[in-house]
Amino acid sequence: MEKIAVLTGAGMSAESGISTFRDSGGLWEQHRVEDVASIDGYVRNPALVLDFYNQRRRELLHTEPCLGHHLLAQMQEHYDITVVTQNVDDLHERAGQHHVVHLHGELLKATSSLDPNDPRQLRTLTPPDTDIHLGDRAPDGSQLRPYIVWFGEAVPKIEQAISVVEQADIFVVIGTSLNVYPAAGLSRYVAAHAPVYVIDPKPVAWNSTHPFRHIQRGASDGVAELMRLLGKA
Repeated sequence: MEKIAVLTGAGMSAESGISTFRDSGGLWEQHRVEDVASIDGYVRNPALVLDFYNQRRRELLHTEPCLGHHLLAQMQEHYDITVVTQNVDDLHERAGQHHVVHLHGELLKATSSLDPNDPRQLRTLTPPDTDIHLGDRAPDGSQLRPYIVWFGEAVPKIEQAISVVEQADIFVVIGTSLNVYPAAGLSRYVAAHAPVYVIDPKPVAWNSTHPFRHIQRGASDGVAELMRLLGKA
């Protein structure tokens, strides 16, 4: 069974109605990145940061996977697919995707403020109460924080993602501007023989010498077109 590595970004979840950070009207216009997505912002005002992600979680609980999520999951009937996502939601999993690597963390998990990447500190947040409050403690006694990789922090799963891309027979990029590193650098690990498909309605700032086919559509229509091109529609 051929292996497909899929890199997904905000454009994938946007079709489910999740606010993006970078587009006009996105979350960054309402909050400064250094205030809600950096370790300095967290130390300076933990209550603000916790509330920001509590709101994101509440939004997620009322969000459903889009058609693109479901079509990718259906493609597992024909391919060994691993999704490497920059998104922190669980929409790929809810659509039935078996193998998902979350580069930037998971919104529905909390972890230690002292050692956020220690798996022993992880806690899954389940409805109806998915909020993290000041005073909530991780097993090591520190304040619970969102299990999110903030700007300036290391991306612990990047090596796993590189391995996935290196082994892929086909590489697909969906809904990401390829501006955020190290995720954007994954395009440079694609095997020479592997075809590349980039799904995005906007012009693409491709950052690799590897040739690619641009499917200039949104995530759902783009995945449907990809299935037709691969003969699996």
